Formats: sequence, structure tokens, C-alpha cells
Amino acid sequence: MNRTFWAGRHTVVTGGTSGIGLATTRALLGAGAHVTAIGLDDDAATRLAAERLDNLLVAPADVRREDDLSTAFKQARTRFGAVRSLICCAGITKPGYFTDLTSDDHRRQMDVNYFGTLFAVQRAIPDLIADARADGRSSITCVSSAAGFVGVFGYGAYVPTKFAVSGLCEVLRQELKPRGVTVTAVYPPDVDTPMLAGETPLKPPELRALSSGENALSAEQVARALIEGTESGRPRVIPGASTRLLRFASGAVPGLLARYMDRAIARAQRNPEVPSP
Repeated sequence: MNRTFWAGRHTVVTGGTSGIGLATTRALLGAGAHVTAIGLDDDAATRLAAERLDNLLVAPADVRREDDLSTAFKQARTRFGAVRSLICCAGITKPGYFTDLTSDDHRRQMDVNYFGTLFAVQRAIPDLIADARADGRSSITCVSSAAGFVGVFGYGAYVPTKFAVSGLCEVLRQELKPRGVTVTAVYPPDVDTPMLAGETPLKPPELRALSSGENALSAEQVARALIEGTESGRPRVIPGASTRLLRFASGAVPGLLARYMDRAIARAQRNPEVPSP
């Protein structure tokens, strides 16, 4: 971690009180950043705020609500000044067969995962552009998912939201690079977080065959990769060797990848209680 890059840098982390966001918040605090952690007004936020660190502000907000985010960003600027980096980690998922997912399931995941990212970016951009002109480089980092570059059985509501985040990052990268703002998209696989723990019992057998969660990365591993990618201004960060192989296969041999996934799904359907290797 480049402490020179982060020391004194006001960084807003959405979803910053749990999972990947919390691991990122803690790493940045350790590097001397001024961190505004935006999260739901829940026990996780209360525990983090109770630490009473001088370089931390916990700002409760539901990222689906623009007014909530506007208030959180106002509090952030009052405490630490202009935002120099934005890291969007807030996200939810609800796996299940497409035919069982409701319109509300689709809408809620899109609202949190995509619009929650979009709304935060909109509120940070004026500061980021001004900071890039005045002081060198500002940054936006958005957590997508391995499901942001390959469709996965059982993630009928989740996958489209992560493809949307990926597309947003690519457009932002092109538009903001000339203005001194780097944009990084992060594509983690399964990560050992409360979100994974909550979704695992809901996974249909076919999804468990493709994404069992048994070899999940730690939130700290993903946070380190995310932070290093942000420091260097890389457009894409893909944590984990198996995730990078999946990304390569999805682009280089998509037919082979599709056949592999189809076979895993078929095995799970024949014997749903035994996860496929």
C-alpha cells in the first residue's frame, strides 16, 4: 500500500461498514486516509462509529435514496473537506431461479448495486474533477463482480446489475481520464463476507455447482487488491488466479466456458444434493 498516496486523502467508501467495504475502510484508516464510511444505520455502523477514530466519519445512508446520499456527502465535506477518492462497495444479492424471482427482487438489486453506485458517483464528481485540476489525481473505484463479465445460473437479478456497473465504469473511465480522474472496476469472485453467508442457503443446486463459496477470498485480500489497483489507476482489478482464468476464458474461449458451465449445471440437476467439482 502506498501510504503517500492515501495519507490525508479524503476517501468516501459506500458499504464501508461491512464486508469488502469495511476491510477497505480499515486498510485506508491504517494508511492515514480520512475516511467517510457510508452504510445503513444498523449495528455494524454503530460498532464502527463507537471506535471514535479521528480520521473516520460513519455516515448512515441508504444508497438507493438520493437525499440520504446528499446528506452523507454534506456531512463528509463538513468533516474532512473535498472528496478526493470514491470507493463504491455497497451491494446486495438474492439468488434463485429466474422464474421464482419477483420484479421487486430485480428492482431492489438494481437500485442498490447500480443506482447506489451511480448516485454516489454523481455526488462525488464535482469534487473529484476540481481536485484533479488542483492537486494531481483523484479516483473512482467500483466493485462489480466476476458475475459482471460472465452470466451465472441462479443470479438472474444480480448479474445484470453487475454488468451495468461494469459498463458505467468503462464510460466513466473514457470520459474522466482526460480530466485527471482514474476509474477502476473490481471483479471479485466469492468473498467471505456477511453477504455470502446470507446468500449461500438460497443458492439453487446448479448455482452451488458453479459457485460453492468453499474457496472464497477474504475481504482483506480483495481490499488490498482494490487499493493497489486504485493507487496505480488500473482500469480493471481481478482478484484471484481462478477469477483471472475465468475472465480470460470468457473472452478467449466463450464456447468452451459455456460447455463447461452447462455440464456442471446438468450434473447438479441429475444429483442436486452433491455439489459438482
